[in-house]
Amino acid sequence: MREATTTRRVDYFNLPRPLWRKLKKCLPKNKRKMSTKGGRPRASDRAVINAIWYVLWTGCQWKAIHRDWFGVSSSVVHERFQRWRQMGVFEKLMKRMAEYYAREHGGIGWKWQAMDSKHSGAPLGGEKTGKNPTDRGKSGAKINLLVDGRGAPISVILTGANRHDKVSAMGLICSVILKRPAHKEQSTCAPIKPMTQMI
Repeated sequence: MREATTTRRVDYFNLPRPLWRKLKKCLPKNKRKMSTKGGRPRASDRAVINAIWYVLWTGCQWKAIHRDWFGVSSSVVHERFQRWRQMGVFEKLMKRMAEYYAREHGGIGWKWQAMDSKHSGAPLGGEKTGKNPTDRGKSGAKINLLVDGRGAPISVILTGANRHDKVSAMGLICSVILKRPAHKEQSTCAPIKPMTQMI
């Protein structure tokens, strides 16, 4: 008789504990200053990360986060996300995760790599945006991703939506987060057209 199996569901409101332990090592140390003026205490990094995790999973707007859900306002969550992004916190985390993957899963599958891109709207603009050819010339960005032979991400860059994949490919290959071995056979494949409706 077969045992019943249950499928683990993603908890959209809480970053998994093992991932949090890795991420918190990348976060800046907080210097707590005692203030006699009072005021609201600083929101915990854990609560902020849970809110960021929720936004990344659901795709909702920052302002859609309710204070009751995480005990922190949407403006604080967005401000801290931007600060950590500028400090390179998420790049450090990606490198740590790739190193962990390489160590625990027999190394990066260098023999075959694949790259692709996805257009995304960017109504608020920014440095890395351009006129999106798939969205009537509206401001947009393109997420370019390179994965190893088993599908693990090893490089990701953001470019303007109007930038052709063949131009972005060099930057994507050069920004691989782990040292590429020179002595191993390596091949890279890319689609003829970028997949614009995948995610």
